[in-house]
Amino acid sequence: MQLVTQNEKKRARRSRAVLAVLLVAALGAACAAESPKPSGGARPAPGQEPGAAGALSTYMEEVERTQAERAVAAKKWGLDETPLAAPQPPDAKPEITTRKGFEVEDGESLPPVFTTVPVKEKIVFLTIDDGSEKDPALLQMMSELQIPYSAFLSDYVISDNYGYFKEMQDSGVSLHNHTLNHRYLPGLSYAEQEREICGQQAEIEKRYGKRPPLFRPPYGNYNKETLRAAQSCGVKAVPLWAAEAFPDHMEWREWDQDLHPGDIILTHFRGPADWKGSMPDMIRNVMKTITGRGYAVAKLEDYV
Repeated sequence: MQLVTQNEKKRARRSRAVLAVLLVAALGAACAAESPKPSGGARPAPGQEPGAAGALSTYMEEVERTQAERAVAAKKWGLDETPLAAPQPPDAKPEITTRKGFEVEDGESLPPVFTTVPVKEKIVFLTIDDGSEKDPALLQMMSELQIPYSAFLSDYVISDNYGYFKEMQDSGVSLHNHTLNHRYLPGLSYAEQEREICGQQAEIEKRYGKRPPLFRPPYGNYNKETLRAAQSCGVKAVPLWAAEAFPDHMEWREWDQDLHPGDIILTHFRGPADWKGSMPDMIRNVMKTITGRGYAVAKLEDYV
């Protein structure tokens, strides 16, 4: 009798769980798209059936196609496992509130500060900060693996190659605010903070055509003036992080050192000069953790 290893059992359970999530999402989409049957006796071609059946078939075919492409890319880029498929995003985004312990005095009307998005699905969100390393391999890898991520940019390190991030934006990545010069904001006056934050809002709009709704303060440090300044120039929310990824390890905010539904993962645009590995090395490590624990990466902007 052939023995089944613990890893094989885990992969089987994970596959069943992912399939169940995708089927629920597909059925929801199918019901929403249901329409009356056409008259006549001709049978529609496969994948073009009317109503719920057709929508379900089309959705599942798309999922299968995407996962097949991902499987090929995963082997090319040296991933242990193919990244899991995220469910369809919700029709209505969840309500985001400031995490307990992260409040500022009289800050109820200010942008919320949070480390995790309130969802039940086993999804996490990948975010990359500053923009120092501009590795073309990262763009190719993420595009081929079809892994969504969000970039939080500081002008002082991206100004030597704005085009790199335009290429990133053209591939579907949202570009957000990480200040002009990456200064410690609580040590600045309100006017200085406003220049750092709102100045970067204007730069991103100038370079990339859109004023970003999300802002991450350098080092994760902020005060009431930080949030007031951010709000004054259009910031809607302040996502921090629950875990941080490096090429050779993970660092955790939570006591159990594990992922949780909706966790935001931070990493940086860095290379061998700053840490032990390249950007693709970092992606391999973080995806080993994410996929190995049964999570998929979803697009932050679909939920926030």
